[in-house]
Amino acid sequence: MGDLSRDDIANTLRILVATDCHLGYMEKDEIRRHDSFQAFEEICSIAEQKKVDFVLLGGDLFHENKPSRSTLVKAIEILRRHCLNDQPVQFQVVSDQTVNFANVFGHVNYEDPHFNVGLPVFSIHGNHDDPAGVDNLSAVDILSACNLVNYFGKMALEGSGVGQITLYPILVRKGSTAVALYGLGNIRDERLNRMFQTPHAVQWMRPEAQEGCLVSDWFNMLVLHQNRVKTNPKNAISEHFLPRFLDFIVWGHEHECLVDPQEVPGMGFHITQPGSSVATSLIDGESKPKHVLLLEIKGNQYRPTKIPLTSVRPFEYTEIVLKDESDIDPNDQNSILEHLDKVVRNLIEKSSKKAVSISELKLPLVRIKVDYSGFMTINPQRFGQKLQILKTYLFSQRLLKKRRNEAKFDDTERLRPEELNQQNIEALVAENNLKMEILPVNDLDVALHNFVNKDDKMAFYACVKYNLQETRSKIAKDSDTMKFEDEDLILKVGECLEERVKERSVRSTDAAQSIEDFRTTSAGVGSAVSFSDEEDAAQISGSTSTTRGRKGSRVGSKSSLDVSETGKGKTSARGRGRGRGRGRGSSNLKQTTLDATLGFRQSQRSVLLSLISLILCPVM
Repeated sequence: MGDLSRDDIANTLRILVATDCHLGYMEKDEIRRHDSFQAFEEICSIAEQKKVDFVLLGGDLFHENKPSRSTLVKAIEILRRHCLNDQPVQFQVVSDQTVNFANVFGHVNYEDPHFNVGLPVFSIHGNHDDPAGVDNLSAVDILSACNLVNYFGKMALEGSGVGQITLYPILVRKGSTAVALYGLGNIRDERLNRMFQTPHAVQWMRPEAQEGCLVSDWFNMLVLHQNRVKTNPKNAISEHFLPRFLDFIVWGHEHECLVDPQEVPGMGFHITQPGSSVATSLIDGESKPKHVLLLEIKGNQYRPTKIPLTSVRPFEYTEIVLKDESDIDPNDQNSILEHLDKVVRNLIEKSSKKAVSISELKLPLVRIKVDYSGFMTINPQRFGQKLQILKTYLFSQRLLKKRRNEAKFDDTERLRPEELNQQNIEALVAENNLKMEILPVNDLDVALHNFVNKDDKMAFYACVKYNLQETRSKIAKDSDTMKFEDEDLILKVGECLEERVKERSVRSTDAAQSIEDFRTTSAGVGSAVSFSDEEDAAQISGSTSTTRGRKGSRVGSKSSLDVSETGKGKTSARGRGRGRGRGRGSSNLKQTTLDATLGFRQSQRSVLLSLISLILCPVM
């Protein structure tokens, strides 16, 4: 803003435009879980640094219609951190705000006397976070109720048949600049296509002439979230459907970054397509550098400035036709692998050179699209494992095969959650005459109830975590675990499990409250929203190796006799440091007792040893 005079600053409306932030995308992936939030944080930081008047979002702020609590909390934290401050708001909304904002408050958020909103955010909804349900609410409504986002462009379809909508603009004035901001949240493309071709189905309300401002003085903007270019014209919205009085259009939903405004021939307006701030599909368009747009409007003129996003994970894309490569033998699979390996390494090196500093260096996404015509194919999974790096490889033939194999289910054939019964686990155990050896039946019933009725995706994880914690506490309280051998620990854990199962059966009514209390007090469960199977396996294997490492240092100072594992009572004179028994003659008897008590098969014993390591790791 240093090149603008004071008069220009007072009459120039500065808007930061971004679309398709997809907050919460890949939130359960250990590597990419923070990508969407880091990009959104950078967008808000740019808005603060450039001292814009407001941020304009073009839909799909969230990746899911029902975002997780973790995603909602992070989104609210980012908006609070950047939007609530003492900076004065330099523009006014002069239209009927009860028509513009579909909430019970009916006014722009910075006019609320109970909040210091220094950076207003205006947003429509997209197809990922569209309103649904009886009350027609979306995740953006939650942010609107929190007074963090001004949600507009929410249409209630009226009339029969195709329906009818009316677009009322938000009239914004800053000095001599007047902007009419129209918003149209996502509507199914086929329906909106028919509405545009049906006379009077889409009504555009023009601003009335005001004192010192004629109708022609308004700069007319539209932000929408629809398919723009499709092979099927009925499944997209043509630019020629839009009225000619518009001056500037922000197009959301399309993820390819085409941020430079493009003029539509014969229509008289320009279109900007900022694209997504996080790559959600590995296509060529997503590999282009991500940008946001700083739009400065003064009178009927505007100046666009594209700003690159530096926090976005790099994505390298290339296409290879094997028959065009001279150094590959069609009959030699190793030759193909070596060539593809070289291509991937070059892409990784190319990506690393783009990073300005070490802190910006991230594991890149890599996609190679391979044409195998005349060549033998390779297994993409083995190829990825061979490189031993965390990258994504998607081959065109694998994608086509996956699409062909995708089954199409009718809605009536899908399993509905309300058909589940929390007594199913107990009935299954009783019918099959099974004995629960690790988790009490009542705890599993509680977990199933929370999973179905409360939509708690972490219910079973909380159940397991709670029972592990109880076992840890009992072992730490009753005995000195440092003096235990493997067999002693197995026997002790088995006794604890049996004791706890009996306790659960006696006080089953307290099970739900115990688990709920654990969820609210345990830091481990609190951070487990993004827990994954891979993370679980890593924890178990890591704990096992740690436990064995500690015991190995003690075994070396002992001479021991090993009890034969064949169960025939024979002994061996050779010492086996880390073998079972470690010179204790009663070891075979202990194993028999444990198997009789818990009904373990030999294959189950190794699983219990891993669980024991997980249980004892914090104690030891």
